[in-house]
Amino acid sequence: MSDDMIFSPLAFRSLTLKNRVLRSNISGRFDNEDGSLTQTRINWETKFAAGGVGGIISSYVPVLMEGRIIAGYATIHRDDFIPLWRSLGEAVHAHGAKYIVQLSHSGRQMDLPGVHNQHQPTPSSTSQPETLHGFLCRAMGAGEIRQLVQAFARAAWRAREAGLDGVELHAANGYLFTQFLSSGINDRKDLYGGSLRNRARFLLDVIAAIRETVGRDFHLQVKLSAVDHNNIIPWEGKGNTLADTVQVARWCEAAGADALHVSTGSLFPHPLNPPGDLPLEVLAVTYDAMISSGIHGFRNFLLFRYPALRPIFRWLWFRLKGDRDNEAISLNEARVIKQAVSIPVISTGGYQSASVVRGALERGDIDAVAIARSLVANNDLVEHWRAGLEQPPRPCTYCNKCLLNAPKNPMGCYEESRYDSREQMLDEVMSIYRTRGALAIPPVDGAAA
Repeated sequence: MSDDMIFSPLAFRSLTLKNRVLRSNISGRFDNEDGSLTQTRINWETKFAAGGVGGIISSYVPVLMEGRIIAGYATIHRDDFIPLWRSLGEAVHAHGAKYIVQLSHSGRQMDLPGVHNQHQPTPSSTSQPETLHGFLCRAMGAGEIRQLVQAFARAAWRAREAGLDGVELHAANGYLFTQFLSSGINDRKDLYGGSLRNRARFLLDVIAAIRETVGRDFHLQVKLSAVDHNNIIPWEGKGNTLADTVQVARWCEAAGADALHVSTGSLFPHPLNPPGDLPLEVLAVTYDAMISSGIHGFRNFLLFRYPALRPIFRWLWFRLKGDRDNEAISLNEARVIKQAVSIPVISTGGYQSASVVRGALERGDIDAVAIARSLVANNDLVEHWRAGLEQPPRPCTYCNKCLLNAPKNPMGCYEESRYDSREQMLDEVMSIYRTRGALAIPPVDGAAA
């Protein structure tokens, strides 16, 4: 396989991956209420490292407790969590993979508030509620923004101190950075709103603060939505265009970003991210957990719950996808961004076929792919490609049941057709809860909040 681009090393400025495949960020409720990570988290991440990926981009990791989208997600907001993150990094490194922490803040996109952010509007670029679920929010003040910039920088320092391999700023898919970047969301009139440069100010300030804190030799990449496609609710503004994102990508490179990770969409989930089906019968069972999270939650639940109403939501959702394939759904946009910058570009979007990935790499469209659901279905997808297969014998079906089960159930593949029995499916889903080591919990005395 020495001539196969998939298995050629990828050298960033200060980091090298053994191949061109990263496990993309995908979240689950693996961790403790206080934000400390668990052995279950380590078991989850090492499944993919053992499966052969070159790098792992962590699940969504908040830099502050109030920035979580769901309680039970590990955070990196305290210094005494550094040894826990170090244990995770060492477990991943044992399989020859690198570990990149995705630094995040939810802003208004708060799926299931925890005790730290219940019953209060969440900080955002705007005071306008999110339109799909109706999450309430408030526009942040300039001083609050500056404090958050330093919280991101301190989180990057903790990642470096833990011996991890880099950080990614989650500036895509509707989270806080997107809420500042997007012309369809940001309605501010100050230095953080209006022009594209102003809307990008928060993100660029964070990049600068991280570079000032950890220097130039620690890997930093940025995840961007190539196009917002913000008009799921038809009367909304469409948001940022590809041309806007090309400019933001150039600014990120100039500010010190080492790579760009290209996605799409102004919220998550989005009709184009992740692409595939949206089985409303599953949402009818799990979405009730989100009813109280937003002012439109009960409306949405009714659309999911009653079969006669489901066509309304399906039309709203799938009209944006059109005839796009599930695989490489935003590759064309990633290609345009790569042509505009000199740093490596990673593309995410339903990748599962060796020939599709290999072709994109050989043409120079992108430098690497980031994969989530196809790796959840087959943790050893890379090894199937190494063996010469186009796809695994039981490929991902793009059913998105993994995503729709997440509000209530453990993260994993829930497509029963891929298993010999339901019991086998459940056994695989529950496998990450089996102890595979002893995670040392550091003392909390002297913890830095």
